[in-house]
Amino acid sequence: MSKATIVTATVLLTGFLSAVTVQADEAEQLFNFYCAQCHGVGGKGDGPNVTADFPVDPRNFTKADEMEKLSDADIKNVILEGGPVVSKSPMMPPWGKTLSDEQVDALVQYLRKLCNCVGKPG
Repeated sequence: MSKATIVTATVLLTGFLSAVTVQADEAEQLFNFYCAQCHGVGGKGDGPNVTADFPVDPRNFTKADEMEKLSDADIKNVILEGGPVVSKSPMMPPWGKTLSDEQVDALVQYLRKLCNCVGKPG
């Protein structure tokens, strides 16, 4: 194997491993950018967009008793398709055309950290 092939393979492998690590670290950044305006930085439903005239109460992701009722697939569906897909508010927009499946999966896992719960099988 040539030295150039080894160097190329090493660079590609390092880039791939970095991308996997970035994805795991990216979840909080994604949440803060896309979700915290309504759900709050701590996930309590108290984001800066939530004023007295806000038409709904955004979900509080820290309430384990409520979050445990949802499967990961339920949460992913709402992120991808928006609130109306589960008869909830259209204030929850669909992010399926904005976020990749990997990013949505990372967000679901981040929400599970916020609630410190697993959720129902699903």
